[in-house]
Amino acid sequence: MNNINAPQLYLDDVVLNPEIHIVVCTGSGGVGKTTTAAAIALRAAEHGRKVCVLTIDPARRLAQALGIEHLDNTPRAVEGIQGSGSLDAMMLDMKRTFDEVVEGHSDPERAQQILNNPFYQSLSSSFAGTQEYMAMEKLGQLHAQAQADGRWDLIVVDTPPSRSALDFLDAPARLGSFLDGKFIRILSAPARGAGRGIGKIAAMGFGFFTSALSKILGSQVLNDVGAFVAAIDSTFGGFRERADATYALLKDSHTSFIVIAAPEADAIREASFFVERLNSDHMPLAGLVLNRVTEVTMPEVTREQALAAAQELAAGDAASKFTAALLELHAQRVSQAERQLEFAHRFTSAHPGIRVTTVRALAQDVHDLDGLREIGTLLTA
Repeated sequence: MNNINAPQLYLDDVVLNPEIHIVVCTGSGGVGKTTTAAAIALRAAEHGRKVCVLTIDPARRLAQALGIEHLDNTPRAVEGIQGSGSLDAMMLDMKRTFDEVVEGHSDPERAQQILNNPFYQSLSSSFAGTQEYMAMEKLGQLHAQAQADGRWDLIVVDTPPSRSALDFLDAPARLGSFLDGKFIRILSAPARGAGRGIGKIAAMGFGFFTSALSKILGSQVLNDVGAFVAAIDSTFGGFRERADATYALLKDSHTSFIVIAAPEADAIREASFFVERLNSDHMPLAGLVLNRVTEVTMPEVTREQALAAAQELAAGDAASKFTAALLELHAQRVSQAERQLEFAHRFTSAHPGIRVTTVRALAQDVHDLDGLREIGTLLTA
């Protein structure tokens, strides 16, 4: 798909630039985002950089491609790097990261009280936006470690698969607002007011309210929420403060965003939304990777020509029928490539200044480092 009307994105100018310390790969789910992040990380490492790639729920085959049977919340060295750099890989453990936040910002007794709380256990495991928030939290932790000991000079982040690509940027504010919000504080007001002379007043003021909620949610849920908020009250400011710090880190000139999309209507639409959001928030955008593009080996043979020739050969001998089948396959690929080009033009027309690079669809899934190297080569061709 060489006839896309857009400036060329040269990814080596991004990932091999020593001034770039964070690369964020984002886009909708199912577009090859995680594999692209791993391929970028491998290429940077094999060109001399010290890299950590943070993946979000990778397929088992990707962990195997990196030569690691089990990825978890601890960075692990990837063996078989061909070059002077290094590569560590890890998979975000949402709950474990949340636990680390609690343990790092509470005394041991209070931390254990929070970790044992049923409401906290539900919040840290399944609350909407928690995964996106914890991806930001983990990025902040990794960056702080890199600054402290120089273990890495590049962190590559694979953002969580979401209904909307905007969730990665919005989730920290949503979770912080929830933890700081009036509703959750109302639930815990009697508990926090007790002993300060307002416990009885608060209990009277919220009596009817909590009575109604108890019937809906159950008294035990309200008790768990109240105990959770009372225990974690001292860390409320920390959630928002760290989210703000990481958000500022993402806007820094040492960070670069790469939007990844497949040449499909929904993925292109998501990519457009995210590009607009990045621009409105003044985030550093490198460009768009259009992934899994259909390659046509004989573009000079049109769809109509291929179908006409196939029709003439279909009634012939076995060799002619085989040739006819190949021509029909070629016609299908041409049609698919034309549709994909139309989707690409929709994006470039809406965002004429955005740099774009394309990656052709591979015949099989990536299952080893050689496969990731091939993608890295295609990304930077």
